[in-house]
Amino acid sequence: MDVAKVILTFLHVVFCLGLIAVILLQSGKSAGLSGAIAGGAETFFGKKKGMDEFLGKITVFVAVAFGITSLVLVVFAK
Repeated sequence: MDVAKVILTFLHVVFCLGLIAVILLQSGKSAGLSGAIAGGAETFFGKKKGMDEFLGKITVFVAVAFGITSLVLVVFAK
């Protein structure tokens, strides 16, 4: 039981950091961190909408995984 809890806690932290990273990479009204990473490439090639859609799908997956690991850790705590 303790090994499963440690593994689940590790996955929870990974999902937490992944969720933060994916959210910061998404472009917002002011282009956010993704605009800083892309640099001037958007002026030459145009903004890639596919990347924003891909990051949106990853965000949903990571958020659901984060929620599930949160609930399972609460159950293990009891």
